[in-house]
Amino acid sequence: MSEDSQRLVTIERTSTGHFTATNARGGTISFGTSSDPDGTSAFTPVELLLAAVGGCTAADVDVATSRHVEPDRFVVTVTGDKVSDELGNRMADLAVTFSVAFPEGESGDRARTILPRAVRTSHDRLCTVSRTVETGTPVTVTVTDA
Repeated sequence: MSEDSQRLVTIERTSTGHFTATNARGGTISFGTSSDPDGTSAFTPVELLLAAVGGCTAADVDVATSRHVEPDRFVVTVTGDKVSDELGNRMADLAVTFSVAFPEGESGDRARTILPRAVRTSHDRLCTVSRTVETGTPVTVTVTDA
């Protein structure tokens, strides 16, 4: 694997049930398994997975459609069922729903025409996140000395 293809995120525990993920460019996002001390609710790891699936496809579709016209509305909803069965805890029945509206006119018409194909192409070929989930990539877990 080349260095250009590798991605890296570091997760650091900040308190009980709270973590901060940092990417190689210095971006951070906090998440956890309970409410933050200030009473706000952090994203859970499962919600981050749903956001990654929807966000990846949203980014692809946005690039394809917004070159023609800015959307009036661009909302992506991702749902799934958390199940616990003989395979363990996992998400099932993931669904990504786009609700996108473009302004009237020739540019809006082009964007509306492109939208279904852009969603399909992202799902079938471009979105690394949903492609990884659907193809089922093994995850190796190790423990090292600190």
